Amino acid sequence: MYELKTKETDSSVIEFIESIENVKKREDAYKLLDIFTETSGYEAKMWGASIIGFGSYHYKYNSGHVGDAPLVGFSPRKANFSLYFATGDTEREELLKNFGKHKAGKACVYVNKVNDIDVDVLKALITQSIQFLRKTYPPKNEK
Repeated sequence: MYELKTKETDSSVIEFIESIENVKKREDAYKLLDIFTETSGYEAKMWGASIIGFGSYHYKYNSGHVGDAPLVGFSPRKANFSLYFATGDTEREELLKNFGKHKAGKACVYVNKVNDIDVDVLKALITQSIQFLRKTYPPKNEK
């Protein structure tokens, strides 16, 4: 059976950020850490080797595939930052219209640096994604 590689780990988020060689990218990673932490209300956790995630949810697809994933997160990649938001949320596209310089994939939004984007729109994307996922995949203790 397929095993998900991206799982929550006990690795240090700060140590991971400190390992980023590019000083500007490291500074932006700290800015994103603050924005995601403050907006989501969740403590940052490492997911796999390179994703900084906030909160988590348990999903089950129609195909039967199940797993856990962060509600939102980001990863400082060599080329850019990958920002992780909910897939399937139609409101995301509306918010992205005013986001600034970015590229969007199915699950990720890619940005080069924090100065390229509207931080208020980023906060709205984080909030919307969490609300969408909580509604779509309610925690077991909430119905």
